[in-house]
Amino acid sequence: MSAAQGRITVGLEGPILQVTLDRAAKRNALDRAMIDGLHAALDRADLDADVRVVVLRANGADFCAGADLAELLASADQDAVANEADALRLGSLFTRIRELPKPVVAVVRGRALAGGAGLATACDIVLAARTASFGYTEIARGFVPAMVMTLLRRLAGEKAGLELVLTGRVIGAEEARALGLVSRVVDEAALEREAGAVADALAEAGPSAVALTKRLFMELDGRGFAEGIGLGARTNALARTTPEFRAALERFLER
Repeated sequence: MSAAQGRITVGLEGPILQVTLDRAAKRNALDRAMIDGLHAALDRADLDADVRVVVLRANGADFCAGADLAELLASADQDAVANEADALRLGSLFTRIRELPKPVVAVVRGRALAGGAGLATACDIVLAARTASFGYTEIARGFVPAMVMTLLRRLAGEKAGLELVLTGRVIGAEEARALGLVSRVVDEAALEREAGAVADALAEAGPSAVALTKRLFMELDGRGFAEGIGLGARTNALARTTPEFRAALERFLER
């Protein structure tokens, strides 16, 4: 069953939480209500043991055009404290996706721009239609792509990332994949089928193994080689204590 929640639609289909940006008339622009709805959806994913995977997509021709410009213009009259809190509400979505122990898959059609590009690339796996495009376009509006730069610098590297944010250049799905911003590029006709297959495969994997794998991968960021190996060994040892590890090996050995 699906339910509208702060300009998004959320529905649980088996173990997969389907989250849909549902503001097509505004190209799914991110306003406070939509951001609050996304936070609520992540709360549900985190707390509901029946949820194993989150799939994020959008209604309409575009994935997300970025911040709601009317709301952004109104923020020019706020003080710095209020504006920082407002910005962190969006930025904390990226952090929450990263810290969620369940994988988040973005399914991108059309344009993903500014904060919308950040939202897509914050997800663990990004499936993009071949006709999709991505751009950190804030500079064209006299603004700074501040909330997405931490992601972009890690994914695309210094030279490519800096060129994208300084020029606001919009790139196609294949270039985005080459830069590490997209996991797979798929013909649009096959996109939903591919998304379903990926989500089903993730849902069928042991939830403890998935959670530990994601956490270890994120925690390796910025660590030295030896430190990373040590952290991996500790995670390996912890994984061996889970009931699903024993059950999976026993099933395999009984074949």
